[in-house]
Amino acid sequence: MRPPPAPLTRDRVLHLINRMQTSRVVVVGDIMLDRYLVGDTERLSPEAPVPVVTVRERHAALGGAANVAANVAALGARCLLVGTVGDDVEGATIRQELAVARLEDRFVLTVAGRPTTSKTRIIARSQQIVRIDDEVDALLDGTDLERLVSAARAALADADALLLEDYNKGALPPGLIAAGMEVARRRGIPIVVDPKYRQFFEYAGATVFKPNRRELESALGAAVDLQTGNALSGVLSRLQVDNLLVTLGAEGMVLVMKDGSTTHIPSIAREIYDVSGAGDTVTAWMGTALAAGASVREAAQLANYAAGVEVSKAGVATVSPQEVLAAHEERFDQIGRLRRGGLI
Repeated sequence: MRPPPAPLTRDRVLHLINRMQTSRVVVVGDIMLDRYLVGDTERLSPEAPVPVVTVRERHAALGGAANVAANVAALGARCLLVGTVGDDVEGATIRQELAVARLEDRFVLTVAGRPTTSKTRIIARSQQIVRIDDEVDALLDGTDLERLVSAARAALADADALLLEDYNKGALPPGLIAAGMEVARRRGIPIVVDPKYRQFFEYAGATVFKPNRRELESALGAAVDLQTGNALSGVLSRLQVDNLLVTLGAEGMVLVMKDGSTTHIPSIAREIYDVSGAGDTVTAWMGTALAAGASVREAAQLANYAAGVEVSKAGVATVSPQEVLAAHEERFDQIGRLRRGGLI
């Protein structure tokens, strides 16, 4: 395995960020609403051995593919989101949140009779007590799928990158994956995939395939030796993708490239407050950097900086270019101090 890549120069980071802000990115996948009920707890319920939470604050945020799109928009790029919501209050809330994030909703289709996927987290004393999921995860088909395929093709007409965000909620069936990837390959734009187990092997030809370690091992049905380049190259061949980026939480990432090289990219997070949404941030920054002309290794480094910033925030959050630039400069200074001290 190769040692961690040398940090990008400040000029290169600035150049890529400037290019990213003029890029056009399409995100296709499962749109979700994240709700937060935040309060205090002082006692157990007399009805069951569970805490009683008195809610003091309520707020909602974009989740899933919508959070990826929000991250793309937060770094200044133009983003088109393709997916579905229900004809319900949650769907209306998502459209409101998209407007706040300056994201268009013309390719977000309403599917009657199918609820908007939502996750409600109840939090007390900075701890998540329970999460309630409201969803129907059957794969879209028939007329609804045809409408979504048409929307994806229209959105991709002038895109610089395609990001496929699968949360196993049914809005990214094989027919939509194939149609989106066909357009992207024909136009020669990068494809970044954040997969889940149900369609794990549907993404042959993707530029970057980005599972976490648990997802990868679950799909392959065996533990994966991340230290052995040959083993990881075999995984790359089995998936039939160009590059594999395995996220490892606090341990950073492992990048396996089509040239056979394997590189560990250590996390730069100083503290981990909440890992919710970190994978979405990596997908957004990885895809937008590739759209701007970054190499796969450069894009992975920028995405790693962004993830290190995101996990220091509470809940699902976006990351700004200024925050990534600050994280890069801190890392660059840290390496400089170690070199001057003869430690590396």
